[in-house]
This record gives sequence, C-alpha cells and structure tokens, in this order.
Amino acid sequence: MADNKKNTNTQTIDRIKLLQKKLGLDDDGVIGSITLSRLEPIVDEYLAAVKKAGEKPDKVETPTAPPAVTHFSMIVSKRALDKIIEYEVSSEEIYNKKYQKPIYPGGDSGVTIGIGYDVGFNTKTQIDADWRGKISDVDLDLLKTAAGVKGENAKNMIAGLKSITVPFAEAREVFYVSTLPRYAKDTRGAYPGIENLPADAQGALLSLVYNRGASLTGDRRKEMKAIVGLVAAKDLNGIAAQITAMKRLWDKNKLPGLHARRDDEAKLVKNARPTYPPEELIKV
Repeated sequence: MADNKKNTNTQTIDRIKLLQKKLGLDDDGVIGSITLSRLEPIVDEYLAAVKKAGEKPDKVETPTAPPAVTHFSMIVSKRALDKIIEYEVSSEEIYNKKYQKPIYPGGDSGVTIGIGYDVGFNTKTQIDADWRGKISDVDLDLLKTAAGVKGENAKNMIAGLKSITVPFAEAREVFYVSTLPRYAKDTRGAYPGIENLPADAQGALLSLVYNRGASLTGDRRKEMKAIVGLVAAKDLNGIAAQITAMKRLWDKNKLPGLHARRDDEAKLVKNARPTYPPEELIKV
C-alpha cells in the first residue's frame, strides 16, 4: 500500500510539473500562489466563454485543473515576490551552499531555516504544522527548541542545531503553501486598505512584514506604525519614505543587506505602476 501511495504521489507531482511547463512556470511540482494565480484567468476565461455560449457550467465538461484562488489576502506583483526570495536565499544554488542548515541572520532575528523562515517568530505548534513531514521528526523536535528565541540567544543556539538539514524543494513548498499566505494575512491585518494599493506596493509591504514581523509597538516600530495612515491615504511617496527611514535601526557596515532591502522595497512602492498584465499578478 505504501509503495502504491508513493507512486501515486510521484505521478501527481509529474503531472503538476508538466502543467507548470505548459504555463511557462518553473516546474517545481508545488501548487502554490504563482501556479494558482496563473491558472485563475484561464478558468475565468473558460467560464466567460461558457456564459457567452449560453450554457451552464455544470452541464459542460470542465477542464481538469486545480481550483482558482478564492481565499487570499493580497495581490502582489511577481517582481515583488521574486525580490523576497532573492533577499532570503538568492537562488537554489546559493541555498544549497549556504542555507540548508539553520542560520542566524543577525539583529533581532531568530534561528532561520528554509526561505527566510524565522523560527523565533513562530510557536512550536506552528512550526510543527509547517514542517511536519518536510524534515525528520528528530530534526523537527530539535528545531522547536528554538521557537520564540531571538537575538543573541538565538545566535548561541546555532551550533546545537547544525544537524538539521532542510532540502530546497521542501523549503519552497513551505514558503509558497504555508508561510507566504500567513504573512500576507498578517500584512493586511497590520495595514487596512492595503488591497487598494498597486501590486508592487502590496508586495513591498509583504516583504517588509516577512522580514520584520507585523508588530507596530515600540520605538523600533515607529516607521511601521506611521505607514498605517499612509496606506489608508494611498500615499506611496510617504510609505516609501518611512521604509527608507527604518535604515536608522541597523549599522550599514554590519547589515548592508537590510539597507539594500529597505531601499528596494521603497523603490517598489514609489515606482509602483497603476496596472499590471494578469501574468504579473499573484494572489496570496
């Protein structure tokens, strides 16, 4: 029975990869936000054709495809989403060299695995839900000891976690299916009205929250809190200025990557286009 199940899973993944190739996407075999966002307009086009022909969809043979995205928090640009991955792990090649093992990125971060998955900002229950079956049970139990631990305390734990290995395929799956939608929900919760901003701007704020969390309390979060009113006012220049102002928090010589990331996020917001072709939009 186990072998049959394994074969079935392999066949399903192969079919997903074939579908992704036909759509011009990376064939990673994961039904995530990008694949679903590309499929949705195809389904919409089909339903529009059915309606125009005067037929009822339930009487027509529908194409075999995953359902369209119906529950989402934001619509971001593919460019913004690519930036998140770039800043978290650069590429699969770099990931395999540098990020398969837990790391400590510095600052207020916690132990981080996968594509920017900060264990310090997650509970043991959430870590278990996200990673159960993706890494060994032994590694998972060890990883959960770092739940909620941040800063220097997280840095001191790294040496004891180096036995943990997270393959890139599993990291991508958790990123697209579990963590990205959750951070999108947190971002929309922190910034009411964000859905009214251009997709580049939504994606930039998603990147910000993915990197820093959604808390708006305290002096270190005063720029993030100031963005709340700017989002409601759809003040793109104001949002960009606050993102840039956050660089005061980090020494550029020690954390140049954070300075570059804030600059890129600010540029995405400031230069956001009012409209985008459907293939550039991703629902998360």
